[in-house]
Amino acid sequence: MPDVLQAQRQKLLDDLFRNYSGPTFAIRLWNGWHWLSLAGERPAFTVVVETPGALRALIANPNEVTLGEAFIHREIDVEGNIFSVFSVAEYLVSRPRNLLYWTNDLFLRTLAGTERWFHLGAPHSKSRDRASITYHYDQPIEFFRPWLGSTLAYSCAYFRTAGDSLDLAQTQKLELICRKLRLQPLERFLDVGCGWGSLILHAADKHRVHAHGITLSTIQAETTQYRIEECNLQPRCVVELRDYRDCDQLFGTFDKIASVGMFEHVGPDNLSRYFRTVCNLLSPGGTFLNHGIARSALSPVRKDSFIDRYVFPDGRLVTLSQAVSAAETAGLEVRDVENLREHYELTLRQWVEGLRENEEELRRYVSETTYRIWLLYMAGSAAAFHRGDIAVYQVLCSRPEQGACRLPLVREDWYATSMKEHEIEV
Repeated sequence: MPDVLQAQRQKLLDDLFRNYSGPTFAIRLWNGWHWLSLAGERPAFTVVVETPGALRALIANPNEVTLGEAFIHREIDVEGNIFSVFSVAEYLVSRPRNLLYWTNDLFLRTLAGTERWFHLGAPHSKSRDRASITYHYDQPIEFFRPWLGSTLAYSCAYFRTAGDSLDLAQTQKLELICRKLRLQPLERFLDVGCGWGSLILHAADKHRVHAHGITLSTIQAETTQYRIEECNLQPRCVVELRDYRDCDQLFGTFDKIASVGMFEHVGPDNLSRYFRTVCNLLSPGGTFLNHGIARSALSPVRKDSFIDRYVFPDGRLVTLSQAVSAAETAGLEVRDVENLREHYELTLRQWVEGLRENEEELRRYVSETTYRIWLLYMAGSAAAFHRGDIAVYQVLCSRPEQGACRLPLVREDWYATSMKEHEIEV
């Protein structure tokens, strides 16, 4: 490389990262040239830039989408601590922008939104929600098994210690939810957005309830049905393809209801309808546990994010206060709120480790681009939970019956004995 060009790139990167204060990192270009953010320090990670176009994406008005696209198409790669690289991404994305950038950004977002409307319908219509769920979840189950573990639970685990295995932590989460709901034998239990059936299987097997799960994903419903039959839990355990807005067609009400990892798909405009639907399905005196991600009130709403474009189309996070207000307005009484933010970071770190360890096997079922989308999404989410931009809350609600909620005065039974004894093979 000519000395003049090398000096220009050195100055350009020095100026660009002049106010950067995160972990020391290196940049390595396609021709082997290196740059180090802090001379003499060992870098926590190296950003590998494979093409001149990727270097421009890194420098010229980068945003979540352009940086993410460069990664998933392997124009940019990361060697070393992938979690630390998001300190660089946040620094670049949060830099001041010029008027031309915001004008182009607004135009592209409007165009993308219009295209979605014509192809899939209005945001959070039933058809569009089904399309969004299908897009995210309808990957081959063989893609998920190696890194989700034996429970196939795709939500925040519960770690009694940071050294807990993923399978144990997920089983502890399932048991904690059942204990918070205080499930009793023969009760009717509904899981709204049941995933691959982890919770209804656990509830039916360990707590002897009649468990009913609903999902919008065909593959999830088929996998759950297979697991129910494999565990000989029919007819006490049932799964079906159903939108939560069509649950009024179900027979009767339920003693207990849970929603784990589904709430994020509801959307701010449907919050009231979501909680009203749950309240109407819940028997008087029954309890409902909502386990879902909420954004910090101090975290700005990202207008066009990588996750919205490539992971969760139409996903919009609300704040905890918005969720609680909607639940109370619907007629539910909030009885307990627990923040599991650190638990989700631990969960995501184990998922990322599983994705990286099983890359060769996973890429037999999905493309390299799909694999890298999931890797980037998981690692970026772990960084967001670590920063506190988002958190996951278990909100326990009741539907009082003439003022009575049928709950004990204390919560000691939630933790009365070790939950390790409830570890199951599913």
